[in-house]
Amino acid sequence: MTSAPGPVDQPHPAPGAVHTAPADSGTAPGGFNSGDTGPGGFGPGGSGPEGWPTTPPGGYPAPEPDRLTRFVLRLYERSPRWAVPLAAVGCVAVGMSYALLSNPTYADPDAAPTCLLKLTTGLDCPGCGGTRALWYVLHGDLPAAARHHFLFVFALPFLAYLFVAWAGNQAFGWRLPELRISSKVIGGFLAAWLAFSVLRNLPWAPFTSLYV
Repeated sequence: MTSAPGPVDQPHPAPGAVHTAPADSGTAPGGFNSGDTGPGGFGPGGSGPEGWPTTPPGGYPAPEPDRLTRFVLRLYERSPRWAVPLAAVGCVAVGMSYALLSNPTYADPDAAPTCLLKLTTGLDCPGCGGTRALWYVLHGDLPAAARHHFLFVFALPFLAYLFVAWAGNQAFGWRLPELRISSKVIGGFLAAWLAFSVLRNLPWAPFTSLYV
C-alpha cells in the first residue's frame, strides 16, 4: 500500500537572490498589495521607493466646473468673436470718459474717489497722478502728463499697441507683428516703477519736482 504523494518541495533561492512576487499576484515589492498603503503612508499613487508610480494609472480626474463657470463658458462659446474685444473697448472708454468728465486736474485732494494712502499719510502712492496724466494725454499735453506720471506716459504706447494687436486678432483675425516682452523687461519696469514711487516722495530737490 502506497501513501499519497506529498507536496512538491519548492526550490530555495540561492544566497543573495532577491525574491520577487509574480506579476499577476497584485503584490508590490515589500509585500504590499496594490491597494495598500506603502511604508511611511505612501500609497501606490504617491511618491515612494524607486520604481513605484508617482501618479494614478489613469491620471487625476478633472474637477467638474461649477454652475457659474459653466455659464461663462457657454456664454463665451456662443458669443461672436468680436464681443470680448468690444467689451474691453467699452471698459477703456468708461475710464477715459471718467477722466474727461471729472477733470481731476481741478479736483480737491480729498475729493472722492481719492487715494487712501495720500489722504492719510500725504505720500504719493505708485499710481498717484495717473488719472491726471490720462486727462492731459487725452488733451494732447504730453509734457504735463509726464510731469504727473512719467512711467504711465512711457508705458501707454506699448499698452495701446498690445491692446490693438489682441483686439484686431480676436475680432478680425489681423496678424500684427507681435511685441515680445520678456520677463526680464517686465521685472526691470516694475523695479523702475518702485524706484520712481520712492524718489517722488523724497523731500529734497530735484525729487520734489516729481511730487504730485
